[in-house]
This record gives sequence, structure tokens and C-alpha cells, in this order.
Amino acid sequence: MAISEMHQADELLLFRKSIQSIAKKLIEPEYSNWEENGIIPRDLWKRLGDEGLLCIDIPERYGGSGAPFSYSVTVIDELNRLGYAAIAVNLSVHSNIIAHYILSSGNEEQKNYYLPKMATGELVGAIAMTEPGAGSDLQGIQTIAQFDEDQLTYVINGSKTFVSNGQLCDFVIVVAKTDLKVPASKGTTLFIVDLSTPGISRGKNLQKIGLHACDTSEMFLEDVLVPDNAILGELNRGFITLMKELPRERLTIAIGAQGALEGVLDLTIAYVNERAAFGKPISQFQNTRFRIAEMKTEARVNRSFVNECLYLIERGDLDTETASMAKLTCTEAQGKIVDGCLQLFGGYGYMQEYPISRAFVDARIQRIFGGTSEIMKEIISRGIFGKQE
Repeated sequence: MAISEMHQADELLLFRKSIQSIAKKLIEPEYSNWEENGIIPRDLWKRLGDEGLLCIDIPERYGGSGAPFSYSVTVIDELNRLGYAAIAVNLSVHSNIIAHYILSSGNEEQKNYYLPKMATGELVGAIAMTEPGAGSDLQGIQTIAQFDEDQLTYVINGSKTFVSNGQLCDFVIVVAKTDLKVPASKGTTLFIVDLSTPGISRGKNLQKIGLHACDTSEMFLEDVLVPDNAILGELNRGFITLMKELPRERLTIAIGAQGALEGVLDLTIAYVNERAAFGKPISQFQNTRFRIAEMKTEARVNRSFVNECLYLIERGDLDTETASMAKLTCTEAQGKIVDGCLQLFGGYGYMQEYPISRAFVDARIQRIFGGTSEIMKEIISRGIFGKQE
């Protein structure tokens, strides 16, 4: 390892420790209550902004810290490792997805208005992409934005679902069809819509089997009027913006999964050393030792791969296929390892008071959002064999 790389590793370790300290102060005392209530308090965003944990890799001129992507994703990694997956998802959508859509495709007015306020937590962002009839296949979206020449505005109508941050967000990026004569991939546009705009409304906070504190909503748009300067990126080229940011999004999910599975392994190793059966710690049974050995090996292999992906993305060389591989292998490993760890807890693993039970249900969505495992396999196979007719 070069001296500069060693220096960065030391800095990242110190930053990770600061995240642990902040989480202990701001999150740990109330997290169980937030999980029970199904939402985090709105003022947590401002407090996280004050601590410098939002939009870390956004340039300083737009209110961020200008740090490398590795610092931003370390927040997601560590919060997952500590068992605060719901907060990690909230922050990831806000800082690692929405902020970068605006940074990469927004105009200067949009960047100067939204990004500094996102970095402080004054504004919370969300994206309304999925619809009741369109999930992984966005070609099926039915939300329409039509240009009204009399009012010189776009009129948006449609409904969205599974909007993370949907209850607390101040603005949302809406994916809508703007050219009905062509496939959605060639006629879709992104719009930044403030929640104060007449005609847009939040539905109920959806009840999920996991990630309870991560507010997730339906969203309805009825004759929502937005000016053309609300367009994010270019007209009819929304898919290009979405595709451009997918490697970052999928690598972020992969690293979050990696942090979660490593945290669960640490928790389980401590438990099996303490828990006794038949007069000795269960860590002394061969089955326990072999299962932990297998899971630790898989975790270490996946950590090496995501570290390689981090190196590639910071050089601008991470392609869609490789990011999809990372998302696929890390989220599948998370599901398998969390399940294996819960088994070692025995009946106590099924009790809600034990963090392993929460980790189990929180892990299940990882193989679905950001593109399902099946979609990841399709993307990877296209890179190998080409697209099937």
C-alpha cells in the first residue's frame, strides 16, 4: 500500500470512529422508538447536517465537504454495521442519489438552491420513480407531463409508490413521460417538484416488514403545474440521467449490505462466545466454528470486491455491469449470512428485542430495491453475451 493510500485509510478510520460517536449520541437512544413509530423525527436531518454527515462528497461551492466518494459511502457502511439500516437508507437516497442527480444534471440555479440546503438538512430530497404497475421495468411508467402552451408550464398527472423519505421530504424528483409517441426510454423527463406545489400529495406511510423507521410513501400528482426550469437534465432524456447514476446507486447499496453483514457477524461471534449449551460456549461446537468460518470468508471476499469498485468509481471507471455484480453478490451474501447468524442465536434470534431479528427483516429488501437480483443477473449477462432479441 502506497503512503498516500495508508494516509487515506487512517483518515477513513478516524472518520468511521466519528460516525460511531455521532450515532451513539443522536441515534442509539431513540432508534427503537423511531422503529416503533415508523418514522424518524424531522429535526434529525438538521442535526445530521450540523454534524457534517449529509452530502459529504458534494463540492464545497455547493455546500458539501468536497470529500471523495469513499467518505460519503462510509457513512452508509457504518450506519448499517451499527444496525441502523433505516437511517442509512434515508441518508443514502438523500445524499448519494438525489444530490448527485442534481449535481450531475442540474443547472446552476438548481445546484445553488437545492444542494446547500440538502447539505445542512434544511431540505430533504426524495425520488418518485416506482409506480403501482411499474417497478424494475420503468418502461411501463404511466405518469405523464404534458406541456400547456397557454400557461407555459408542464401539467403532471400520475401516482407513485415506495417513495423513500416520502413523508418528510421537501421536494421530490418525479419521473414522467413527456413524449407519448416514443418508448419511455426515449421520451421520459425528470422534474424537481416542491411538496408545497398544489396538486401533489403524500399518501400514507407504508407499513413494511423491515426498515420501519425509513418513511416510505405513496405520492399522488393531480394537475401539478411546474415551469420548464423544473426539468432536471434534458427534456425527454431522463432515462440517460437515471442510467448514468445507477453504478453509484448500486455500489452504495452493495457497501451498505457489506457493512450490515459484517456488523451482524461481529454481533454473532460475540454471542456464540457467551452463550452456553451442554456445559460449554456454543463457539466450541464444530458446526458453529465452521459456519462462522464460511461466513467470515465470504464477507472478506466481498469486501475486497467492493473496495475494488470504490477504486474504480473514484477513477471514473466503474461500469454498469461491475456495479451490478457488486450489488448482486453483496445483497445476496447479506441475506444468506444474516439468516445463518440468526440460526446460531436459536430461539432468541426470533425475538424482536435482539438486534439480529431486525437485521433479518431489514436485509430482505436489499435484493429488491435498486434493481432486483434477477435484473442484476440480466444486466451482467448482457455484458457477457449481448442483449437478447
